[in-house]
Amino acid sequence: MIRVAIIGAGIGAEHLAAYRALPGHYRVTHLVDLDTVRAAAVLAGDTTITVTDDLAAALTDPAIDLIDVCLPPHLHLEVSVAALQAGKHVVCEKPMVRSLAEADQLADAIAAAPGAFAPVFQYRYGPATDALDALIAAGLTGKPEVASLETHWDRDAAYYANGWRGTWARESGGAVLGHAIHNHDLVCRYFGPVASVQADLATRINPIETEDCAAILMRFENGALATSSVTLGAAGNTSRIRFVFEKLTATSGTAPYAPASIPWTILARDPGDQPRIDAILNELPTAKTGFEGFFFALAVAIIDGPGREVTFADGRASIELVTAIYDAARSGRRVALPLGPSAPLYTGWLPEPMRPPNT
Repeated sequence: MIRVAIIGAGIGAEHLAAYRALPGHYRVTHLVDLDTVRAAAVLAGDTTITVTDDLAAALTDPAIDLIDVCLPPHLHLEVSVAALQAGKHVVCEKPMVRSLAEADQLADAIAAAPGAFAPVFQYRYGPATDALDALIAAGLTGKPEVASLETHWDRDAAYYANGWRGTWARESGGAVLGHAIHNHDLVCRYFGPVASVQADLATRINPIETEDCAAILMRFENGALATSSVTLGAAGNTSRIRFVFEKLTATSGTAPYAPASIPWTILARDPGDQPRIDAILNELPTAKTGFEGFFFALAVAIIDGPGREVTFADGRASIELVTAIYDAARSGRRVALPLGPSAPLYTGWLPEPMRPPNT
């Protein structure tokens, strides 16, 4: 049994629901939040979980095995490193950190610590991704060719009224960092490493500091291409994904926050392959979706060894892509990956007066 302290009662409430769905693997013992009234409301009378505002006590409590960091991005590195140094497993919400320099600091902390580290990318889990994994294993997809991604969500003034969203200092980025990041991780999961990026970003919807619209082109190391269209000014919230492989095309529905939670439409390019595809799809077991799938895969990795869990390397690749997108948009050029310490935005993509200098 993995005993958990959730740090932050915002998105932490959704994490709590997933842990509760896995009672054979996890037991949440603490919910830590500066607003203990909000935290108590999340628990809805559950007296088995301690509500506290004392993060230091949670970090040093030997009865806690895992620290789940659900805080604003500017706190992710500090709390994750402290938890690792305290000997805990660590889960960290996206974005894992705010720069490649911070990612490399985190890598050093992970290497020196006994615990596991997992950045949160829950879009990877559900019947749709189980289906893609099975079809890839059966050799029925062929090579990736083209992908299109839409992150078309609606965020108004009320969403930004909490004081940290939409700011460089605390949220650390806009729609590229906090909204489309999951779709971008998902396309990299299936299309592989990104080789280059072109991008244009804009702030068109709300009077905020960070971007709320984006048009992005990615070229992958295997030659495949992907386009990503992002806005926070849509009428409603939809996410749409289409993966075109050599032998089939997989198209999502429009569920905004869990695109893999329902089966996708998967069509063979050669109609003769469709019966084999359908046979595999019909035999798939029931999938664990979203956060439940994420936490189940992590528990299996902690107990039995590596498998389908999200890794630090996945998180670093995500931060590298975010860095390249901001660089491409500001410079107006195609940015080649991978990025190292000499990259212009290695120390962060915050506006230059707020960004540490490259050393």
